[in-house]
Amino acid sequence: MSHTVQLGTMSYRNQNHGLSLKTADRLRHVYMIGKTGTGKSTLYQNMMLQDIRAGAGCCFVDPHGEAIEWLLAAIPPERFEDVIVFDPSDTEWPLGLNLLEWHTESEKDFLVSEAIEIFYKLFDPEQTGVIGPQFEHWMRNAALTIMADPAGGTLVDIPRLFTDPEFEARSRRHVKDKVVRAFWEQQMTKTSQFHRSEMLNYFTSKFGRFMTNELMRNIIGQKKSAFSWGDAIAQNKIVLVNLSKGKLGELNAFMLGLILMTKLHMAIMRRAELPPENRTPFFLYVDEFQNVLTEAFISMLAEARKYGLAVHLTNQYVAQLTDEIREAVLGNCGTLISFQIGSQDITHLLREFEAESGGRASTRLQEDDFQYLPRHHYYIRLLQDGVTRPALLGKSYPPLERTTPLAPDHIRWLSRLRFAAPKHIVEAELKDRWG
Repeated sequence: MSHTVQLGTMSYRNQNHGLSLKTADRLRHVYMIGKTGTGKSTLYQNMMLQDIRAGAGCCFVDPHGEAIEWLLAAIPPERFEDVIVFDPSDTEWPLGLNLLEWHTESEKDFLVSEAIEIFYKLFDPEQTGVIGPQFEHWMRNAALTIMADPAGGTLVDIPRLFTDPEFEARSRRHVKDKVVRAFWEQQMTKTSQFHRSEMLNYFTSKFGRFMTNELMRNIIGQKKSAFSWGDAIAQNKIVLVNLSKGKLGELNAFMLGLILMTKLHMAIMRRAELPPENRTPFFLYVDEFQNVLTEAFISMLAEARKYGLAVHLTNQYVAQLTDEIREAVLGNCGTLISFQIGSQDITHLLREFEAESGGRASTRLQEDDFQYLPRHHYYIRLLQDGVTRPALLGKSYPPLERTTPLAPDHIRWLSRLRFAAPKHIVEAELKDRWG
């Protein structure tokens, strides 16, 4: 499936011309930056709505919620049944999200590594020692123990291994890995009760806020995830992820976003098993991406094109990114869009526009050009037929006209009935497991 999306207009020789982007060029990824309120969300919303109308598979990860509400009210009737709404604030119908589901040994190792990185990103982003080698050691062995159980397990089951001897004994019966067995049979049995309890408080404190939070427990405590990313991509689903920090709390929103994107990463890498002609493009939009993408996902950008994933990233300013992530994003995104930005970001952006335009941008673009752009106006370094074009001044379209005849609640109910479970059923299952 291939289609062209319209980005807006540009003025050339006193005439307006359309700005567009083809699927092949979008597979080289798009990065957009700009201050809040400059029009970034409107541009990506319009692009995704065009994807939806073209019948493509796509996903929008929204940290605020407004874009998801707009898209829900714009989806055409013929695509109602394609929509998966992941809205954790819908507590009466929680969608399961289990990070520790796996299919192959390599996936199991990948998920354990990503689980550890998620805890680093949440609790120790500067790696000051809050999360350290000891936490990693316990986490890795505990996760592998939980994942050895044929019945499956979840993140919130991990602390129970260290507090419930009966559960630990049942779980250990399924472990075949000699290293993991040695962790329980040699290291843990020889650790004094004092040192074990001291480490236990430090270890379980990282899980406590998710285990005691009903909203989070009902989502990440379910053994079976509500939907498969592999199926969603193959069937051209529309995945709308509402991670409104105002409704969920910042840490909960980040945790759920990181888990979702890790599972998407794994599903994309699994597409290596498909013939290239069967890798239908899937379009991913992530607002404030620095909060929900791990470094492993960012490093995958260079390979994502051949697996059919077109990534569209946006955030407000460069300082939100580590040096490694900034270089990976700027180095792997073929199309770069800059709305109005702050003075501290201009040096980075000027260098990018100049480097890819053979220096020609420097004769036209100055610092003030970026700093005082009107709302909905942007400079774009456009990838066109695989060739990078010199910087252009564009203006995005206003929100596209929406023609959906039914209320968004109709789509929400279709998604609930197909993918979610009623709260009382989820809680009964958790109670049965944990007593």
